Amino acid sequence: MKLRSMASAVAVTTGLALALAACGGGGSKSGGKSGSGGAEAPSSAYNAAVTQVVNPSDKVGGTLRMGMPGDFDSVDPGDMYYAYSWNFARLYSRALTMFKPVPGKEGLQLVGDLAEDLGKPSDGGKTWTYKLREGVKFEDGTPVTSKDVKYAVARSLDKDVLPSGPTYFNDWLDLKDYTGPYKMKGKLDDLKAIETPDDRTIVFHLKKPYGGFDYFAMLPETAPVPEAKDTGSKYKEHPVATGPYMFKSHDLGKRIELVKNPNWDAATDPNRKQLNDSIEVLLGQNEDDLDQRLLSGKIDVVINSTGVGANARTTVLTDPKHKQYADSAALSRTWFANINGDVPPFDNIHCRKAVVYAADRSAIQGAFGGPEAGGDIALSLMPPVMTGYQKIDPYGIEAHPTGDLEKAKEELKACGKPDGFSTSVSFRNERDYEKQSAEALQESLGKVGIKLDLKGYPQGDYFKLYAGKPDFAKKNGLGIMLYGWAADYPEGYGFFQQIVDSRTIRAAGNTNLSVKDPEIDKLVDTAAAATDDATREKAWADVDAKVMDDAFVLPYVWAHSLFYRPPTLKNVFVSQNWGMYEYLTLSTQ
Repeated sequence: MKLRSMASAVAVTTGLALALAACGGGGSKSGGKSGSGGAEAPSSAYNAAVTQVVNPSDKVGGTLRMGMPGDFDSVDPGDMYYAYSWNFARLYSRALTMFKPVPGKEGLQLVGDLAEDLGKPSDGGKTWTYKLREGVKFEDGTPVTSKDVKYAVARSLDKDVLPSGPTYFNDWLDLKDYTGPYKMKGKLDDLKAIETPDDRTIVFHLKKPYGGFDYFAMLPETAPVPEAKDTGSKYKEHPVATGPYMFKSHDLGKRIELVKNPNWDAATDPNRKQLNDSIEVLLGQNEDDLDQRLLSGKIDVVINSTGVGANARTTVLTDPKHKQYADSAALSRTWFANINGDVPPFDNIHCRKAVVYAADRSAIQGAFGGPEAGGDIALSLMPPVMTGYQKIDPYGIEAHPTGDLEKAKEELKACGKPDGFSTSVSFRNERDYEKQSAEALQESLGKVGIKLDLKGYPQGDYFKLYAGKPDFAKKNGLGIMLYGWAADYPEGYGFFQQIVDSRTIRAAGNTNLSVKDPEIDKLVDTAAAATDDATREKAWADVDAKVMDDAFVLPYVWAHSLFYRPPTLKNVFVSQNWGMYEYLTLSTQ
């Protein structure tokens, strides 16, 4: 994306973003009958929902039936980082800003959500001020104030209690010695980096200028939390709602039921509607079973950012009766492996490069569904849809998509392991494509003597307790760790910083699992501080090149995802920001 100026930092004209990851919708412009913007599209055409609204409807009633394999990392807005968690959270929570829930590139535009408008910068971009909308209430009818937003951000700073979620506020706010309300009880006033001069005004003070702060204001961490009802790590059992829906029940790991929030007022929220009577989410489901229920119309939506699984992909792409209800689009997401320099022999760059050369990316691409459904073979970490992308191919992947075994053997000799070595590769249990990717790596790396032991872990705690916990990863010899990343927001900082900046690494909950290079940290700072597009985009391209040179990361697929929409689902479109269907607009009547 391009930041037009320090004052606006809003208009997103190119790129696709996700959260998160991981990765990223609100807006007032309406279109068709749905009020969700954009043109209407026929309900039965492949890729119809990529750029248009399918089955627009303003009818009220019914239950939206959702299901997901595994569980959310959390439903606490201050402790979440999966993109589908952020997408889902806007049903019951409101951050200061949001992306417009409309199809196409307009959906990459930020607008005010809890705040009346975007932030007003001052002090050269070190201070940002927001004015809250009047009349917003919590689900119990209590008015929302700026202090509730301050408390929400304050609690998210404590990565011991709330380990998930990005560290942007930790990294950029001028915190001095403030560590959060759990360690500093009763001392919220000590947080001088956030001021609340009145009940509707909140002011953020940064350590250094940043023109993209409106993207930080979009994070679910800014969704207000009433201090008196905060239960720390247990808050996920019942987050207090400000959106159109509220929690009626939450059977952890099994089921969530949302119902209409009686104290949500449409007059205060131009970005949302309250069409469904209720929303049901079944958790911990088998992926193949969910896909079959989706294809048969027994559920409406599968919650994930990756689309249907491998078995269902085959059915959808080969059966015209199903393919007409499917959508695939290029995303700002890269699937990759982290090569852990804390686990010998990967403290030697040549051993890391041996893995990069030996990997059969073509086989891994097949695990994701091939070029049409899965994506393109990645030549570097940065996806081509991102602003500032410059094509590089330092390992000759285009010429050797199945791996360059001779080069890999040369690197093994250079690192003193000519006969290879053994290590472990981790993946998320609920994601068949990750297991298949690990198996493909196991086979291709085995050809040069690198033996892999496969280790699967639950996705809900993958970053909190396993791959994202450095002590665990080192102790258990996780030399290679699989996952993927989409931009937190459509700008280079929103893609790179949380996965390559070594200063974000903490005791647990990490998304940078391997990249530790002070030179990369400096390049990130150079890009973040740049006020002109050309300098900033060149710096992000330099980050991409340096990450590849270090060989801490093995990118293998620039993602597409194949999603399926039952013909009865209404107001459907692919959010270019989220890289999945926009949950906020979906209904069934």
